[in-house]
Amino acid sequence: QSFDVAVIGAGPGGYIAAIRAAQLGFKTVCIDAGKNKTGDAPALGGTCLNVGCIPSKALLQSSEHFHAAQHDFAEHGISFSGSLKFDAAKMIERKDAIVNKLTGGIKFLFQKNKIESVFGRASFAGKQGDDWLLNVDNGAQIAAKHVIIATGSAPRGLPNLVKISNVNVLDNEGALNLTAVPKKLGVIGAGVIGLEMGSVWQRLGADVHILEAAPAFLPAADQQIAKEAFKYFTKEQGLAIDLGVKLNQITEYKDGVSVAYEVAGKQHTAQFDKLIVAIGRVPVTQGLGAENVGLAIDERGFIAVDDECRTNLPNVWAIGDVVRGPMLAHKASEEGVAV
Repeated sequence: QSFDVAVIGAGPGGYIAAIRAAQLGFKTVCIDAGKNKTGDAPALGGTCLNVGCIPSKALLQSSEHFHAAQHDFAEHGISFSGSLKFDAAKMIERKDAIVNKLTGGIKFLFQKNKIESVFGRASFAGKQGDDWLLNVDNGAQIAAKHVIIATGSAPRGLPNLVKISNVNVLDNEGALNLTAVPKKLGVIGAGVIGLEMGSVWQRLGADVHILEAAPAFLPAADQQIAKEAFKYFTKEQGLAIDLGVKLNQITEYKDGVSVAYEVAGKQHTAQFDKLIVAIGRVPVTQGLGAENVGLAIDERGFIAVDDECRTNLPNVWAIGDVVRGPMLAHKASEEGVAV
């Protein structure tokens, strides 16, 4: 099949880029390998819509309502007879319904804008005249004059310490799908994901302990704001946060996780029911076939681009988490419109 524009990835960068290209009159295809939660159907929207910003905000809202009912409603004259109950499985069900509605919305927009949607993983096979050739792992081959790479990012793991099982040791996806509140929850990483997930489950009754390697809290933020944020998270919200942590050993058991770590030269061991690993994300370029066409990738694994998101290859662009800059959905979307 031959197209004017092929977009690899249907996250906030990819699907916006595909829609904009189609609106400008280009014959467009979008190739994406995302699956729904049960793994039995394609799901557009990438990390953000499926296992990132959208579901995390849904859980934050649910947990905020529960926390407000416990602590704030009385001063408004609202009281409950009997004990206030919480159903974690119902909260996850609501989150899943929001995700399904939004991913279905992207499918509708693709149909409305006459964008061909192909399920699978695409890789560069070579070049034929002015067209780039892409192989899809479902057996399809696509030729396109322009290619926009929007393959996104994946959670960074701790391969030297523990494997992410999503049973007791969780990444962001596992943390979004807990159907019961853990009594003791450990979080490695005090970044956005760690703080969000820690906040959700702490509000619902978990005893949350966050371990952060950096000596300062939110070091990339304005330090006056970071100082106030630290005070809020620890004093008002009740999160336990250790900074300057060196991890020594993580052991996953059938019913929990043990973490041996060091702070300021002192050795500690903590036992958790669940442990969330939230130490950042890495660009997804593996399996893209970059070596087949000479696509330049920098030493950190990002696709090298100029100020206008051009790669070193003619008519090949890259946007979103797979290139330099903050890994934010709105940044990816704006780059998608720009290219």
